[in-house]
Amino acid sequence: MAISAVLLAYKEAENLKVLLPKIKQQLDKIGEEYEIIIVDTMKPLDDTPAVCKKFGARYVNQRLPHFGGAFRTGIKAARYDKFLIMDSDGSHNPIYIPDIYKKFVSGADVVIGSRYVKGGKTNDSKVSIIMSHILNFVFRIITGIKAKDISTDFRMYDTKQLKAVKLTSQNYDILQEVLLKMKINNRKLVVKETPIVFEKRLYGESKRQLFKFILGYVKTLFMLIGVRINASFNKNRQK
Repeated sequence: MAISAVLLAYKEAENLKVLLPKIKQQLDKIGEEYEIIIVDTMKPLDDTPAVCKKFGARYVNQRLPHFGGAFRTGIKAARYDKFLIMDSDGSHNPIYIPDIYKKFVSGADVVIGSRYVKGGKTNDSKVSIIMSHILNFVFRIITGIKAKDISTDFRMYDTKQLKAVKLTSQNYDILQEVLLKMKINNRKLVVKETPIVFEKRLYGESKRQLFKFILGYVKTLFMLIGVRINASFNKNRQK
């Protein structure tokens, strides 16, 4: 029983210098064996490799482009049965790692560090908050996942189930795709949430491009509808 903690990095060396010691501190509290994996760009764009070496994190270059490619690289690299993923810009505070872990071992397949359950909070812009609520509402209907916050990636997954799904989305919409496909594979999938406070990034600028972000989600909306219809059709054929 052990934890693979994965962070996807794109020129986040300054943030990792702050985060990695804090992540190790929180993982040490849990008492399980763990590894910390930093998935960097295809070629280093800053001194992330040196930061990883200094703090004992495993450095991996992503093999496919975009956020989705980095996420799939992290899944493939994970060696342990619990897969913890969080942002590398400081918006996800490591102090919530033990809470996520406790909720997971209480009987869950996925635990989400949620901004929108009681006790949760986000310090994002008003525009981003409105978009996030709309996004979550739409994708709750499409995926059938009843969690309040399915657009954040501060999560712990059952690694075996995570590795069993084939993911195709290239951007942040992979976060909804993975939940739907895990649910298709496991009809009794248990998704739980625990409150977090979403902070503003520590250093650097956001890598998200609004137009591509919206376009990606529109495409994924129709793709997931098709996935769910197809899964329902195959289920009925098997009866």
